[in-house]
Amino acid sequence: MFNKFNFLFLILVPLFLLLPLSLSEFDSIGPLLQRLDSKRAPPYVQEAAAKGVLSRLLPTHLSSFEFKIVSKDACGGDSCFLINNYNQSRQSGPEIIIRGTTAVEIASGLHWYLKYWCGAHISWTKTGGIQIASVPKPGSLPLLKDEGLIVKRPVPWNYYQNVVTSSYSYVWWEWEKWEKEVDWMALQGVNLPLAFTGQEAIWQKVFKDFNISSEDLNNFFGGPAFLAWARMGNLHGWGGPLSHNWLDQQLALQKQIITRMLELGMTPVLPSFSGNVPASLTKIFPSAKITRLGDWNTVDGDPRWCCTYLLDPTDPLFVEIGEAFIRKQIKEYGDVTDIYNCDTFNENSPPTGDPEYISNLGASIFKAMSKGDKDAVWLMQGWLFYSDSSFWKPPQMKALLQSVPSGKMIVLDLFADVKPIWKSSFQFYGTPYIWCMLHNFGGNIEMYGILDAISSGPVEARISANSTMVGVGMCMEGIEQNPVVYELMSEMAFREEKVQVSEWIKSYSHRRYGKAVHQVEEAWEILYHTIYNCTDGIADHNHDFIVMFPDWDPSTNFGSSVANDQKKIYFLPPGNRRYLSQETNSDMPQAHLWYRPDDVIKALQLFLAGGKDLAGSLTYRYDLVDLTRQVLSKLANEKYIKAVTSFQKKDIDALHFHSNKFLQLIKDIEILLASDDNFLLGTWLESAKKLARNPSEKKQYEWNARTQVTMWYDTNETTQSKLHDYANKFWSGLFESYYLPRASTYFSYLSESLRRNEKFKLIEWRKQWISQSNKWQEGNELYPVKANGNSLAISQALYEKYFAK
Repeated sequence: MFNKFNFLFLILVPLFLLLPLSLSEFDSIGPLLQRLDSKRAPPYVQEAAAKGVLSRLLPTHLSSFEFKIVSKDACGGDSCFLINNYNQSRQSGPEIIIRGTTAVEIASGLHWYLKYWCGAHISWTKTGGIQIASVPKPGSLPLLKDEGLIVKRPVPWNYYQNVVTSSYSYVWWEWEKWEKEVDWMALQGVNLPLAFTGQEAIWQKVFKDFNISSEDLNNFFGGPAFLAWARMGNLHGWGGPLSHNWLDQQLALQKQIITRMLELGMTPVLPSFSGNVPASLTKIFPSAKITRLGDWNTVDGDPRWCCTYLLDPTDPLFVEIGEAFIRKQIKEYGDVTDIYNCDTFNENSPPTGDPEYISNLGASIFKAMSKGDKDAVWLMQGWLFYSDSSFWKPPQMKALLQSVPSGKMIVLDLFADVKPIWKSSFQFYGTPYIWCMLHNFGGNIEMYGILDAISSGPVEARISANSTMVGVGMCMEGIEQNPVVYELMSEMAFREEKVQVSEWIKSYSHRRYGKAVHQVEEAWEILYHTIYNCTDGIADHNHDFIVMFPDWDPSTNFGSSVANDQKKIYFLPPGNRRYLSQETNSDMPQAHLWYRPDDVIKALQLFLAGGKDLAGSLTYRYDLVDLTRQVLSKLANEKYIKAVTSFQKKDIDALHFHSNKFLQLIKDIEILLASDDNFLLGTWLESAKKLARNPSEKKQYEWNARTQVTMWYDTNETTQSKLHDYANKFWSGLFESYYLPRASTYFSYLSESLRRNEKFKLIEWRKQWISQSNKWQEGNELYPVKANGNSLAISQALYEKYFAK
């Protein structure tokens, strides 16, 4: 029954033969690892927590597995999991015993066994969920060879989350969702997760001790959907204020999350003080060195949310506040970690590039941490070294990284899947770092990835000369998309050697759908070499015109042919944020496309051909909808360009033809998305409203939810937000009620311009659209939370409509 998975043992064999890794390879963090081990929950607690994961994943097989915590000595001094047949003569009882150095390792071993011996698959619920139909009944589980299996971590840590994931993905979650997420983390081997929920309640208590009132904080904290950027000092007050209900709910939730993480043997990463302070602190401490930062993507520099206040880390008050915050967290949660995140200059540059100042700055930040926790270690996102590379030259980078004692800082090489900093920074000047995959921006839904970089990048970094790599990580801005990318990346926490992706992806398709279907295998081979082979280095991938509509005037040089000085819509590099702007020397908006569309259309054809064998599979349905959506959205980009070209040529009939095609594609994609529960706007909005305790909160939370996925930030009467559509989503409801009227209004202005032989009235269009958008953001219309329609039939019909000829 399971012979189709046997070839995978060829991939796994080298793991049996590995020599034990020595802790000396991680000398700089050796003491930290030992301290963290001493903080872990007792073995019986972790074993029970691992059993809890099994009970929620596969309750029918609770008696089939035995779990046991073992010391690192059983793994040559490192972290590992061991899988063996359970030696017993009875016909009932455990069949497989899984041992691990923590409950995370046990859960990882369970996942590994279910994948490679039972052909099961586990992904987020919103990406199809689990496929466990291939797992044999209790009493019939496949056995291992006599020697069993041992899999060691080549590096100590598997880090998880971006500081903005809390806003793009987790913002409306309650414990039911979080419990599933922490289970997913454990099964994927995550042992170093960010734990950012509920920190505003701690900050309220800290600032109260510095004579800052709750009223003062109303203009400091952002709204629920924008908390990440308020925490980073990019904005203040936008979408707020936060109610006492919110603060209490989130703090209670954080305690549940941390408790479960600890039970599973994880080390939560807690926040620390970065210098971001309320405006009122300038009056309470007039002599403190507090500066007002510059504008971060507002339209008019509105002081209600623009230009936050930063307390200089070299000011004694910085250390006082930083120490108080760490101590307050320890009082609330207990002594649960030594690792704290701090990103002082996330897309905000220091006031001077003087290396001595930067060194003092770093030392002061660390001093605040270490006074609160004498064993503190600073975890820092390395995003600034990429996003603001013009500032962070070698002297500045070295000054910051070496401003703290050796082993007291860990850097996340945040974008190593595309732009690895370790290669150009002398391995971060001796500072331990974690090789991270960023992958997703804004929580966008787009099929995209670089599987070859994931399968080889961490290995290349780890075995490189003078490597200081101590972990792998997943730092996406939003989760619940591209499950193939996250499954492979998670495995790299346990892979000593590069993965052969062609073989791996074939096994992935078997597991994901529970059976081998040759057309689907062929489709995935195409997807691997196209969609999942993006090597152009572009930071953003969701530029499709339906969801990120170009805000430009196509009548520049009106009446002439398209010329070289025609303005273009393009995306600024990440340091300047990724939003639509204008530049000369190009003639058209540019949507990101890194593969031949015809190849992916062929993959869709093959996917549909295999549908009769997979019609009941939720994982297949999700992938089919996602792939069909991908293909149609790229076709819509072509229709948009043709419509605008027709306008520039003054061909009104062609303009009508192509713009109607574009609008029809919006309508058709709406129907497609509505057929799967995982592509619905209603789910997002209802989860936001569910957290509300009164009508005022309900209105505020829904506005936050609607605004984040559309305009995102402020506007004025004639200018869209600089971040509009940054968090765009392919969701049913959003297409029909937001994207369709926007495009329809735009094209009607183009048509009217030609009819009157006038320039396109860009300002008038903006006025009308911004007004429409504001009304939509403030609306309370209900949207479905249950799917409607047959995805396979709809996808087949759309393929026939657009591509069969």
